[in-house]
Amino acid sequence: MKPNSPPPLGVVLVNLGTPDAPTPQAVRRYLRQFLSDRRVIEIPPILWKIILNLFILPFRPKRVAKLYASIWQQDSPMRAILLEQAKGLQGLIAGYLPTQTKVRAAMTYGNPSVDSVLTQLRAEGVEHIVVLPLFPQFSATSSAPVYDAVQRWTATQRNLPSISIIKDYFAHPSYINAMVASIRDFRARHGSAQKLLMSFHGIPQPYADKGDPYPKRCRCTAAQIAQALGLKEDEWAISFQSRFGKQEWVKPYTDKLLEQWAQSGVESVQIVSPAFSADCLETLEELAEENKETFLHAGGKHYAYIPALNTRPDHIQLMAELVTPHLKAYWQNMPYYSEGMTIREYR
Repeated sequence: MKPNSPPPLGVVLVNLGTPDAPTPQAVRRYLRQFLSDRRVIEIPPILWKIILNLFILPFRPKRVAKLYASIWQQDSPMRAILLEQAKGLQGLIAGYLPTQTKVRAAMTYGNPSVDSVLTQLRAEGVEHIVVLPLFPQFSATSSAPVYDAVQRWTATQRNLPSISIIKDYFAHPSYINAMVASIRDFRARHGSAQKLLMSFHGIPQPYADKGDPYPKRCRCTAAQIAQALGLKEDEWAISFQSRFGKQEWVKPYTDKLLEQWAQSGVESVQIVSPAFSADCLETLEELAEENKETFLHAGGKHYAYIPALNTRPDHIQLMAELVTPHLKAYWQNMPYYSEGMTIREYR
């Protein structure tokens, strides 16, 4: 006997995470969870526990909380944007399938957690879930923890849904096109600059040496964007930001490169970060403010930050293009539910 109505499907958009408030207490909770992940920090656990509890958590949260306070509005920008992205995607894909698709937002660290969102979707009868980590370039430090979070949740479930996880989309044509359109739109309003710097969140060099594909994916993304923009070799560069600790990270470093450019006579720079799907502390404070000060102090004259894709329509369209094939494939392989029903072609 067939069910009276087909089960709903689910989509979970996942970003890294954010504190619940711009306070030292909330930041400490967030940093403890984030920096305790063995994917993020590969220092021997006993040694790292000492460093984390004696040298980082007692001091760093107060300073970081002030930085969050400088960009905080009614909520963390990352969480507010993620919720709007989920809402936009929900509206865009409504009606693509002969059953309801529920789109939710989740964070690897902080709230709403991956665990709570998956539990909620399952309670609502969702039979298939597509998880989209919003990290265009896969890294074991950012994307892989999403896999880990999903796995931890599945280990607690008896009646599991079908789950698809999209690895990344660093070279997807619609992603490249959206980045190019964003840069062109910004330049149409503000003019161009001598240099375009594409800055990606860094990872320690030993992680790359062990096989993390992230740096290669970043370089591929940057090269495709530069080519689509028609930039000459001396008009753009790639760099890596947000170093932490004393070990060597993937180079070149964003702050050091900006300093070198300014000292060599480069007067104007525009900077964009294709690694971030939503503006956050690393873009709004580090890229837009801290690195601006570095460039101007070293002799540069004009510096501008180009915002992340955030809730641009072409960004939401990209998300739809990424998740819809997985939703369709599941539905088409479920004749128990889909007999006699047709799937609208994606537009």
